[in-house]
Amino acid sequence: MDGAPTPRDPFLRSRGMKIPKHPQITTGRIRGAIKGETYERKECDAVMRMVQDDDVVLELGGGIGYMSTLIATHKKVRTVHTYEANPTLIPYIRSVHEANEVTNVTVHNALLADGPGEPVPFYVRQNFLGSSMDKSIDEDSIVSTEMIEQRDINAVLAELKPTVLVCDIEGAEAHLLPAADLSCLRVAIVELHPQWIGQAGVQAVFDTMHRAGLTYFPKASEAKVVSFRKGW
Repeated sequence: MDGAPTPRDPFLRSRGMKIPKHPQITTGRIRGAIKGETYERKECDAVMRMVQDDDVVLELGGGIGYMSTLIATHKKVRTVHTYEANPTLIPYIRSVHEANEVTNVTVHNALLADGPGEPVPFYVRQNFLGSSMDKSIDEDSIVSTEMIEQRDINAVLAELKPTVLVCDIEGAEAHLLPAADLSCLRVAIVELHPQWIGQAGVQAVFDTMHRAGLTYFPKASEAKVVSFRKGW
């Protein structure tokens, strides 16, 4: 009808995907990066170059579901398993998958560790993108504490047999990856956090990849996002 208000689009559009608008997630800088297709650009570029049809992908650090959706909608992968510790992000990740008719991604609200362990506390904050396992950061903003399951990374690798690892776990890469048998991988894409893990942590990641038969691949690496592959 003439003069009727136009319904607002509930989605942002990015790299051919529909990203549901959310009052706490798709705001400010994140909104601009999603719309401008610069959100996690280096990691996206590496994934698009390295992931192949029929791959099994293990993603550590699911974030807002952007990367797993990109992989599932742009590559004919067999499956993606996404691990995200932040429980408040899980419903949103699933909403991103649903909006893009993604059916081959399994989301796990769990932490991978260097062995089996008891559940660990995760501190949910008012701005839940700031939620973390570190209680000391802005304690006044904590609204709840959730206990998050820990799973043995080697048991998960043995069960899933992934061919691709995509890892962005805010510095935990320096101690988790060296504990893992990554020999099943064809490709690994890791966002390093040298500001937290230092030179020794960066070296530990590179040494781990080399032990797994994976070689640094500069053509799919940029700044802190480093890619490794088997063979040349």
